[in-house]
Amino acid sequence: MPPPTNRIEPACPVIPVIVLDDAADAVPLARACLAGGLDLLEITLRTPVGLEAIRRIAAEVPEARVGAGTVTRPEEFAEVRAAGARFAFSPGFAGDMLAAANDAGIEWVPGVATASEVMAAQRQGLRRLKFFPAMAAGGMAMLDALAGPYPEIRFCPTGGIDADNAAAWLARPNVFAVGGSWPTPRKLIAARDWNGITALSRQAAACAPG
Repeated sequence: MPPPTNRIEPACPVIPVIVLDDAADAVPLARACLAGGLDLLEITLRTPVGLEAIRRIAAEVPEARVGAGTVTRPEEFAEVRAAGARFAFSPGFAGDMLAAANDAGIEWVPGVATASEVMAAQRQGLRRLKFFPAMAAGGMAMLDALAGPYPEIRFCPTGGIDADNAAAWLARPNVFAVGGSWPTPRKLIAARDWNGITALSRQAAACAPG
């Protein structure tokens, strides 16, 4: 098996987790996020338009780094990569996913919630992991506890992250990014309030340390 493709490093450490119901909203949404300073966009596969949304953003907004979220089956890596995704997030970790991600040549960040899952991912050479569901899995106390036995692992907490706590999560030394839907709420997407999303994206980007 080739070395794991797992080196994701966003310019802005806030990653919007985006759920789209209409692929026509993908391009204006991506531009709104970029205008607010969010460069790495996670389009989830929770709706039927996810792949098409990734395809449109990759083709029409190349300055955005678009990726896929909620990737749960090995065959999806090739599909999202063909659509133009540069990375993929999964809610959990499964051993058969790693080879598929490497074969597709895509950055993969699997989800973990326990020390055992972190160890399983570590055994496969992975160093970037999604801590999910962050609040339900023990919150910052759990993440701080994981820092001791796994000093080389960096996490992207997702699940319960919002405007009120994002900065505190990002202040943790073992956090490389946070993910959440608060910069791109479905209500504003449905209203096509791109100025409102730019404003929320700008506020989210301001959570980044430094």
